[in-house]
Formats: sequence, C-alpha cells, structure tokens
Amino acid sequence: MSMDETESALRLVEIEGRGRALVASQPLKAGQIVLRDSPIVVYSALPLIKHQFSASYCDNCFRMIPLSTNATPCTSCSYNHLFCSPNCFTAAIGSSHSPWVCQALSRLRECPSLISQPLELQVQARFLIAAYNLAFVSPSQFQVLVSLQGQGSPSDAPSAQFLHSLISSICPPPSLSLSMELTAALLAKDKLNAFGLMGPFSIQKDGQRSVRAYGIYPKASFFNHDCLPNVCRFDYLDSAPDHNTDIIVRMIHDVPQGREICLSYFPVNLNYSIRQKRLLEDYGFTCDCDRCKVEANWSDNEADAIDDNENEEELMDEDDEEQMAASDTEQEAAGGDTDFPHAYFFLRYMCNQENCWGTLAPLPPSDSSPSKLMECNVCGNLKNDENY
Repeated sequence: MSMDETESALRLVEIEGRGRALVASQPLKAGQIVLRDSPIVVYSALPLIKHQFSASYCDNCFRMIPLSTNATPCTSCSYNHLFCSPNCFTAAIGSSHSPWVCQALSRLRECPSLISQPLELQVQARFLIAAYNLAFVSPSQFQVLVSLQGQGSPSDAPSAQFLHSLISSICPPPSLSLSMELTAALLAKDKLNAFGLMGPFSIQKDGQRSVRAYGIYPKASFFNHDCLPNVCRFDYLDSAPDHNTDIIVRMIHDVPQGREICLSYFPVNLNYSIRQKRLLEDYGFTCDCDRCKVEANWSDNEADAIDDNENEEELMDEDDEEQMAASDTEQEAAGGDTDFPHAYFFLRYMCNQENCWGTLAPLPPSDSSPSKLMECNVCGNLKNDENY
C-alpha cells in the first residue's frame, strides 16, 4: 500500500476537548495499515558516557550492532560513535552526525555538571543537539518540528534553563540564534511527541526492555490516546532493509467511518491509577475514555485483583465467556456496555508472552481477505486467530 493510500484512510479534524485528532475517512479493516511515518529527528536514549556492557547501536539508523560485526567508528570523536556500515557513517556525516554534532557531543561528555545529572537530562541534551542540528541541515524539517504541539511550562523551566546555558556556552549551534524560549519550546515538543524505540525484546534487565532511541514523527504525533486503542504501532529497526526507523500504524480491529483512531501511549495492562498519573505528568491531561470511566468506580481491591491476574480469562466465569463469545466482537473491542469493557480486549489483543505486554494486531489483509495471523508489536510473535 502506497503512502498516499495509507494517508487517505485518515482525516485530521478538531475535536472539542481533545484538540487535533485523526478520524477514519472510510471504514477501516483489522490489520489495515493506516500510516507509515518517517521521523524528522531521531536521537539516542543512552547516557552520554555509555556503560561498557551496554548494547551497541548504530548512531545513525539505530540497528543493533552484534559483537561479531566490525562496526565503523567515527574517527573525529574524542568518544567514538559507532555505525553499522561505512555507508551509514557517510550518510550520517551529512545529516544526524554532522561535524558540529560530533564536536558538541564530545564537549558535553567532558562537562562534569552534565555527566553527573540523571539520565533524563542527558537524553534531553542529546535531543537539543539533534534539534539544533536539524535547523542547520534541514530548515524546512525544523519548522515542522517547531509547529508541533507543546509549549514550555514553569515546571520544566529549571531543566530548560540549565541546558540552554550549558549548550550556549560550550557548543552554540551554527546559523541559529538561541533563546531560552526556543529551548523551552523544543523540550516541550519532545516531551509531548517523542516515541520510544525499544531495544530488542531478547535484551531485558529485570524483565524490562530499555529504550534505544527516541524519534519524533510528524504525522503520528496527531494520534490521541485511548486506554482501549484501535490501532498500534510497529517498528522493524533490526529487520527492515531500509527506512528502518519508520513506524507503521495498523488497525487492531474494524472501525466505521468517522471513528477517532487512537493509540495507547503505554502498555495497555497498566492499572487505572498508574495510567492517570502518567498521562497527567507526561502529557498534561486526565483520561476519561470508556475504560477509565468504568475503572474510576472500582475499589482498590478490584484494581489489585486485575493486576494480580494478567490473564483476563480469570476475570470471567463460564456464563461471562459464553455471553462474550456471542456478542458482536468489534463492539466489545471498542468498549461496549459491560462491567469490564477491556476484558475482551485483553483476551484477544494482548500478547501473553512473559514480560511482553505488547498489543496484537492482524497482519495486513491480502486481496481483501482478513489475515488470521496476529502480530505482537513488542516481541514480534505471531498468534493464530482461527479460534476467534
């Protein structure tokens, strides 16, 4: 499916109380690709000084670099960046790893006041270097970045002031007039619009995967959040032959024309209080989706019971299962009138692989025939949908 065909599936509208949103411009089918999006900026999520045992990723395309591979280093850096191939290094020199970026990151690594800061602040410094570099190598893309949602807030002012003063003094960017207002605004764009690109599922620490990089995707930034999403995003960082930092957004189930298309901003298994806290702190809003309206009335004991029983079958007795099997699947998937609007969603669309918590979506339909294979957007496992 071409870019034009996927983009024609969605329409950008203004929804009262939700701002800009994407809605279905036509009936959409399970597994249908509704968006392919390329990042305007991608930057590493690793500390400025990497741990010697941390995974190695290409500093341009962010593929994992196996230990057996002869990586290509940047010989200009006092702290060498690694690239998966000479071609990737050559491409980076004219874009993401320009001479100024190389010099700026080297100077930041030599700055004790930054190296001693928490990882979050170091990653924010990486983002600002990438954003300022974008203004130099692609002014039009930089204008897209600054047009995205997000304004600086008083709570973020100390970090913005620290980073602005630091970068202005030791590595001012070329051809860009820095201001505190611009720095604060850019950090707000990053906070509201960045997508985490995770490390391989096979590499986990204490049951958690680390983020290898963050990317800002201009079209995907318009997706609003829902705790029962109808789409999920996929990336193929280590397997795509080219454009591997692109993300693909696929339908989880059928939706009618005019329905808002929403992602979940985090794994769907999180409980009500954690979801609300993260949304308020990270994105500045309180969620009132169908699922949250129901769970807001649950007692703490009910919420704890659901957290302790990730397999949703334990939440239903035999009569519940028979009734759910007989109901219209898409109405249930969208959150119909039931005490547990997410029960069917968890049963069908949540991956049951240990420590995964990914979301399943059908593979793209072939010749208008729906696929029976469901793919997890986290671990990549396939599940046969024949039983549903």
